[in-house]
Amino acid sequence: MSVIDTYKGIKLARRLRGWSRGQTYAEFMMVVLPTLSLIFGIISFAMAVYTYSFVSNASRDAVRYAIVHGSKSTSPATSDDIQTYVRNEAQGLKASAISVSTTWNPNNSPGSTVNVQVSYSFHPFYPFTKVTLPLSSSAQMVISN
Repeated sequence: MSVIDTYKGIKLARRLRGWSRGQTYAEFMMVVLPTLSLIFGIISFAMAVYTYSFVSNASRDAVRYAIVHGSKSTSPATSDDIQTYVRNEAQGLKASAISVSTTWNPNNSPGSTVNVQVSYSFHPFYPFTKVTLPLSSSAQMVISN
């Protein structure tokens, strides 16, 4: 093997390595884009589960608040008081987007029932989506005080 053949072999290897470098970038992008999409999907799903957990716990907490603040209580609860109570519990959510509906059957006196429904429209922060997931939960108890 001559020096010229060796030089041509080195030159060919360098040229092939340059093509390989472009292929590496293309393969990297083919792997990284689905991986990032999967990661954003997992984070969005986790936020949806967190939001639903908040909505269900908030409805239970609000109905407990309502049953101890009946008409015989020193500070009877109104629908606005219960809505404020739920919105003050919101951590990491847009409090103004939380909808709280309270109904008493027949009234706010001990022995009556109170039903609290909490609703929230969840907007995932997944890029390029306009999806809205309506989440709601309700709880009902008998007023004790």
